[in-house]
Amino acid sequence: MKKDNDITLNQLKKRGFIASPIDPTLDLPNAIQKLKKEKNAVLLAHYYQDAAIQELADYLGDSLYLAQQAAKVEADIIVFAGVHFMAETAKIINPTKKVLLPDLKAGCSLADSCPPGDFAAFKAQHPEAIVVTYINCSAEIKALSDLVCTSSNAVKMIESIPKDQEIIFAPDKNLGRYLIKETGRDMILWEGSCIVHEAFSFDKIVALAKQYPKAKFIAHPESESPVLEIAHYVGSTAGLLRFVIEDPSDTYIVATEAGILHEMKKRCPTKTFIPAPVEDDTCACSECAFMKLNTLEKLYNCMVYELPEIILKPELIAAARLPIERMLKLS
Repeated sequence: MKKDNDITLNQLKKRGFIASPIDPTLDLPNAIQKLKKEKNAVLLAHYYQDAAIQELADYLGDSLYLAQQAAKVEADIIVFAGVHFMAETAKIINPTKKVLLPDLKAGCSLADSCPPGDFAAFKAQHPEAIVVTYINCSAEIKALSDLVCTSSNAVKMIESIPKDQEIIFAPDKNLGRYLIKETGRDMILWEGSCIVHEAFSFDKIVALAKQYPKAKFIAHPESESPVLEIAHYVGSTAGLLRFVIEDPSDTYIVATEAGILHEMKKRCPTKTFIPAPVEDDTCACSECAFMKLNTLEKLYNCMVYELPEIILKPELIAAARLPIERMLKLS
């Protein structure tokens, strides 16, 4: 029996998810809270997760905040409700801890746009350049980097580099172009992008702004340049949240993944938040399908079976950890 069970769990691990029947009467949020205590586990969740998962998080935030908290975690198990590169980062920072991701298929279009082999060849063409990579990339890409950044600290990371130093920035070309404008540095950009942030429709945003003339338009720097040029404020996910809390306006059009609107509404219940429209007429807002692969059911099973687990080779962890540690030190 034990052997059969082991085979089943191995199959589930390979598939990247846990397919186990759950009692439909089970109070999943309460059961997950109990499992966290029983297993000495901590739940880190990104703002782009479903609201139900956000409400269960021990730490809720953007990539920089979650990386910082992952470095401080004392629990035995880290459960990361986000996407694969985020869980990888937690494992790199905590190589001796068990790191779980509810669905291994929760990837990232931006990370996928930068294959390690292709990027290594690209890097070799510029042997004198310092490589700065956005945290939204695979462990293999981080291992090829000199410095990692997030959208929260990217300007600071670039400005920490001597002005006469050649820089490669990857994988997000839109964030790269924004940083060139903000810092005045001429960087070599990898041509990657996020499908969520490239989905916004410039024309529809302009039309929506006319419909709500008193609304402020705010955008994440992964969006395309024309969208950023008409924004009242451009910032990271945490920066957007901080802006709407501190700004006196009462209506905002928000160009980033729609999951952040849950926390914005919680923090500012009297304000109105409108998701920026996208090109696709079948969608009212831009959502990351990868982020939404994580569900309460998968989160529960993930904690019951302690699978899927993020496994990385020690040599990869060692190489990828250096640029992350440099970022955390500079942050």
